[in-house]
Amino acid sequence: MSTSASGKPEKPQPAKVEATPQPSSSSGPQPREDDAIYQNGRVVARAADPQVDSEAKEIRFAELYNSDELLLPDECEFQQYTIMVQRIAHATKVDKAALDKGRVLRDVVAEILGYREQ
Repeated sequence: MSTSASGKPEKPQPAKVEATPQPSSSSGPQPREDDAIYQNGRVVARAADPQVDSEAKEIRFAELYNSDELLLPDECEFQQYTIMVQRIAHATKVDKAALDKGRVLRDVVAEILGYREQ
């Protein structure tokens, strides 16, 4: 143990630990899945049979499934589009024919708000 100029023993200083730079996980846009609906960069639903109507600025989905985390009043992203769900004909939490699908929304119409930034 060393002593200071005043003759008191010095407390050992903890070794400085330098943070190791982590590789950036956002090193460019992550590839998107064609059947996925995204909100805040996360997959929140899966789409079945999407039909894009550019003239009406709508996308019609036969079904959105695994949609438990989809926040309906919020904007979402599907493929290159930014969309907002406007109408749902039928919603169910339990589909006896497919229990693994979570919340299922059928005959969904979403308004195309624009194109997502890539």
